[in-house]
Amino acid sequence: MKDKFYQYIQQLQGTITSKLEAVDGLATFKEDLWTRPEGGGGRTRVIENGNVFEKGGVNISAVHGKLPETMQAYFGVKDAYFFACGLSLVLHPKNPMVPTVHANWRYFEMYNNQGEIVDSWFGGGQDLTPYYLFEEDVIHFHKTCKISCDKHHPTFYDTYKKKCDEYFWNTHRNEARGVGGLFFDYCKATNEMTMENWYDFVTEVGNSFLEGYVPIVEKRKLLPFTEAQRDWQEIRRGRYVEFNLVHDKGTLFGLKTNGRIESILMSLPPHVQWVYDHQPEIGSEEEKLLNVLKNPIDWINK
Repeated sequence: MKDKFYQYIQQLQGTITSKLEAVDGLATFKEDLWTRPEGGGGRTRVIENGNVFEKGGVNISAVHGKLPETMQAYFGVKDAYFFACGLSLVLHPKNPMVPTVHANWRYFEMYNNQGEIVDSWFGGGQDLTPYYLFEEDVIHFHKTCKISCDKHHPTFYDTYKKKCDEYFWNTHRNEARGVGGLFFDYCKATNEMTMENWYDFVTEVGNSFLEGYVPIVEKRKLLPFTEAQRDWQEIRRGRYVEFNLVHDKGTLFGLKTNGRIESILMSLPPHVQWVYDHQPEIGSEEEKLLNVLKNPIDWINK
């Protein structure tokens, strides 16, 4: 399974980066191959200063070795070994009318001292972080997610949409990072779902990513915007940074397993503002977004 999934994310990385380069029309992804001293490595691809994308990355990695003590304590195991591979992407567009997007699809195996698999699971998801709210865009993104989920189980969309709303929540701000999508983790073999079934589901979601995001970018990338709207984008990016550094499990896992720091922090935007006690104008489009972020919405039945 690990070889099969790693081959899949290698192909998916190429598909996604090629399409995004075409959408941008100026910048191309720079590739950086790296190795991890303890075992494994990855292929980082970063795009910067394009027509559309100010900064973005589409990264794959496959790392293995002894599970660090901090992670052994987290999983409640001793003397465990692991293999983890995945694709992680974040895109920060220039135009504040175009939303930031994040996606991740991953596979994990844990072994005992004899090298036998004692546990394995899939995880992942995709979520949208707009700066200005175009409801039809959010509905399109969620409908794409639901179509992928419905092909595999009638409850997957509702379940993983709810988990996404709960996970991407800045508790210290009491607001969502964005308008959600899907989040699933510890997807293990059950009587109902084999690991092959989980593979089919996760790859279905991965394959739907471009369909969910690119039409939104194409629709909004040429819209005019003001300097004040750009300032708002950078203030909201600050909330994005806060979540990634304070709450995100993937960031913490990468740091605790001696991951490659440049790849781990690739998700951080290049220009951010923290304005003291910033409050949007009452009745403004900015306030409209904040009101939506305070309470999760059923976008499919809106």
